[in-house]
Amino acid sequence: MDPIQKLYARRERPMSRRAALRAAGCGLGTLGLAQLLQGADGGTNPLAAKAPHYAARAKRVIFLFMHGGPSSIDTFDPKPRLDRDHGKPLPIKRPLAFADESPGPLMKSPWAFKPGGKSGIPVSDLFPHTRNMADELCVIRSLVGEGVDHGAALLQTFTGSSTFVRPSMGAWTVYGLGTENQDLPGYITIKPTLSHGGAKNFGAAFLPGAFQATPIGHSGMKVDEIKSEPIQYLVNKGLTAEQQRFELDMIQNINRKHQEVRTVDPNLEARIQAFELAFRMQTQAPEIFAVDKESEETKKLYGLDDPKTADFGWQCLLARRLCEKGVRFVQCTHSYKWDQHGDLYAKHTENAFEVDKPIAGLLKDLKSRGLLKDTLVIWAGEFGRTPISQGGNGRDHNPYGYTVWMAGGGVKPGFVYGATDDIGYHAVEDRMHIHDWHATILHILGMQHDRLTFRHSGRDFRLTDIAGIIHDKILL
Repeated sequence: MDPIQKLYARRERPMSRRAALRAAGCGLGTLGLAQLLQGADGGTNPLAAKAPHYAARAKRVIFLFMHGGPSSIDTFDPKPRLDRDHGKPLPIKRPLAFADESPGPLMKSPWAFKPGGKSGIPVSDLFPHTRNMADELCVIRSLVGEGVDHGAALLQTFTGSSTFVRPSMGAWTVYGLGTENQDLPGYITIKPTLSHGGAKNFGAAFLPGAFQATPIGHSGMKVDEIKSEPIQYLVNKGLTAEQQRFELDMIQNINRKHQEVRTVDPNLEARIQAFELAFRMQTQAPEIFAVDKESEETKKLYGLDDPKTADFGWQCLLARRLCEKGVRFVQCTHSYKWDQHGDLYAKHTENAFEVDKPIAGLLKDLKSRGLLKDTLVIWAGEFGRTPISQGGNGRDHNPYGYTVWMAGGGVKPGFVYGATDDIGYHAVEDRMHIHDWHATILHILGMQHDRLTFRHSGRDFRLTDIAGIIHDKILL
């Protein structure tokens, strides 16, 4: 071992994994991890903005994830036949289901549907605020996946694969486009779920580590817990900016000398870049996370004045602030609440109340600021729920035909696409597989899904695997 290597081997790392998480407000400190900013080669900045394959409709994504599986036929896909045949046996052979008990009878929705906006899109009474924004929604009623359990369904929703660890949609997005602000991560997930795949749902897998999400807290934390410690990005909290810069320069000098005596070392380059980004973030991140500085009118718009809506409202408002500053992909998670195998009426009512006003507020705010036209907002769960009852007052999982919606970013507003059968079990019109959905999202972002590849273990991988059809009927 040469003298430089000995010096480096003896030196303690300036920020451990645990110290980084503590110092950075429960999440952003992961920037100090060696592999977070690991580039494809030893010298270029992996997060540098890249040109899309063709003109993009949207520059950025806000993904609103409803963990547990909201019921499409109780929210955005009304089924009159269920009202008529309530209590009758299932008229078709039941496909593979999560629960193994005998299927219950057909069950009508306990909520009334009413038309929203000039478009007249029917939305149930679960979402009165979102219904008022119906003219901004592109409602897709025909999404199809394979996972009948949450783990497989979440993995497929986020990564395209229900069986293998693959890079997440956000990671692929930042890999393909980079990010517009080099002083912030390109992919941020707010209060992500730790169950049903956990970090695999927002990880980079075999892509360079720079493209994985930076988590802000997790689903088990309250917003006040996340805000309780000031967000810090300091290599050493007790130093001034000039002293930090001096200390960091010394560390980086040792790292560079160590690098000179080695072949290309992506991990070492990642560590160098991670320190630099963490240092630069001090100038922007504290202000971005100062959500409480927003006007009272804005905070009320997002529901921050009501304890029941404040949590998801804070996520949505933070997502808007991050997007304003050039973060490419932001995810908000309402977790883990929508899995109503029983007590459907009470729990779906409670869940929808918590997110409805914040979602409508986000759409209104983005539109008023001119951001909605080039921001793609996505609302989805990992699957829908069955038209038959489970235990008399609940619904089982249903990946065979369910609803998601998108808004902004060049999708047709006030538009309904696809359809399920008359009981809401299977997609039967303009069926959109998750691979198709991913291909269409990448297309909206200006990327050709079959060209966005990464070579790993002797083959080229992509988000859509060997499938994916762009559903251009939903696009302006």
